[in-house]
Amino acid sequence: MSKLFLFAAPSGAGKTTIVRHLLNNFDQLSFSVSATTRPRRPYEQDGRDYYFLTEQDFRNLIDEEAFVEWEEVYEGLLYGTLKSEVTRLWEEGKYILFDIDVKGAINIKKQFPNEAVAVFIRPPSIDALYQRLKLRNTEDEASLQKRIGKATEEMGYENQFDLVLVNDVLEKALAEAEKIITDNIKS
Repeated sequence: MSKLFLFAAPSGAGKTTIVRHLLNNFDQLSFSVSATTRPRRPYEQDGRDYYFLTEQDFRNLIDEEAFVEWEEVYEGLLYGTLKSEVTRLWEEGKYILFDIDVKGAINIKKQFPNEAVAVFIRPPSIDALYQRLKLRNTEDEASLQKRIGKATEEMGYENQFDLVLVNDVLEKALAEAEKIITDNIKS
């Protein structure tokens, strides 16, 4: 069995940027594509960024126990990791890299305590996080406030992760993320 690298963070902390960097620099890694009920953004592709499902299809898969983990992150917005995705990537002999929400990472770590390396990406501050989310220009003010509230809650789970990576200076965070992968692929 291979390693699972779980990169989790509050929305806007930079986990997707870090995960993309790692995928571009480590051929041994493959991205675990999560399933979600959230609307697809214009630049996203089904099967590459997420498996975009209707809420009913997602709930049917829950009933079929098709998920390693799943979470209703916001009301009606479900995210999960399909068992078939983990199996597929392990059969290809890959180390699996996750860009995942905080609770999802904790749930996978519980199921795979020896294989999973859980990394919490922390923004330098809640104010910095707010500014990053605002610059994305994908949220209205009410949605921003909801995300900041959720982020504040998620920061409380930091101590349940194996490692904490502070994303203040991106180049430094990328180098630290590379070291995490290198150190754990060797072991």
